[in-house]
Amino acid sequence: MPGNGRFTREDEADRKRHGASSPAGVGAPVDDDDDDLRALDLEEENEPQFLRGQKRVAVRRGPLPKKTANRLKYVALAALAGGLVFTVGFSLYRYGAHSWRFRVESGDNIEISGNQNVTRAQVMEVMGADIGRNVFFVPLEERKKQIEQVPWVESAAVMRLLPDRLRVEVKERTPVAFVQLGPKIVLIDAGGVLMDLPAGPAKAAAAKYSFPVIVGTADSEPLSTRAARMKTYNTLIRELDSGGSNYSKDLSEVDLADPDDVKVTVADPAGAVLLHLGSTNYLARYKTYVAHAAEWRAQYQKLESVDLRFDRQVIVNPDPRTLAPAPTTSHPPTVQPTKTTSKPAGKAKPLSKGQGPKTHGKRAARSSHRD
Repeated sequence: MPGNGRFTREDEADRKRHGASSPAGVGAPVDDDDDDLRALDLEEENEPQFLRGQKRVAVRRGPLPKKTANRLKYVALAALAGGLVFTVGFSLYRYGAHSWRFRVESGDNIEISGNQNVTRAQVMEVMGADIGRNVFFVPLEERKKQIEQVPWVESAAVMRLLPDRLRVEVKERTPVAFVQLGPKIVLIDAGGVLMDLPAGPAKAAAAKYSFPVIVGTADSEPLSTRAARMKTYNTLIRELDSGGSNYSKDLSEVDLADPDDVKVTVADPAGAVLLHLGSTNYLARYKTYVAHAAEWRAQYQKLESVDLRFDRQVIVNPDPRTLAPAPTTSHPPTVQPTKTTSKPAGKAKPLSKGQGPKTHGKRAARSSHRD
């Protein structure tokens, strides 16, 4: 046995060659040396091929898990970036709020476009409050609403032009008629908004437009009432001008006081005539007048009004001043008995099929249908 007290495989082989051990059999005695060899073999089989240190090296770990640490890094970077943005933004704000470069110095820094009937003075009455103010502190939405209160302005837009300018873009209303308000004539748009005549001589301003004059309305009426009247007016003009007929150019006056009876005055060269058109079928009724106007004028020297509201009948009212006076004699006239009927005076006979409109007698036709 070697001095280190351990057997090797070579020692075991020498033992076997020299007969140190006998084959094991059933009931054979067990040698102590064989037990030692078996123990050595087990130890050698379990012993690793390379000897390693038995002491474990402790791994150094941080106080937080890796995933949490990464999240904290991202949060810190985001906070740093936010701080930089805030610092830059605050610096720019201070510069923009206090620098003289962004101050609206005078009215020359305010541009106005789109205005023809709205004067610059009307716009500057609103925008003049911003002269000397920082352009960033001008309340654009408030100024827009104030400018839209000017009667001629339909809509407006107010914008900043850096560094120190403002721009006002105006869209004006479109007038569609004149309106008689007492002794005053003004313009009105399709929605019922009243507008003064453009600046300048009144005759020159009125000559700029070619509209009929609307009567039957008042300045004290609410906008909703005027808007309803203008809806009737818009329908009337649209029908009279449909198909390229352009009959509206012949109208000098439109009475909208009664929505069930729209009355128009036609500027005929032979004399103005008042037409009752009712509330519907304006074009068809007006065409009836156009077709028979010459016939009626041949019958009467001058027409006062024509009532076209009733289906298949027309009531013609001549001007009483143009009727021939009754002949006078030196003797009292003989009075002939007359027959009376229950038919009211001035009521037109209904038209039979294929006939044109019939008219009634001269004086009898002047009934309650006169305006």
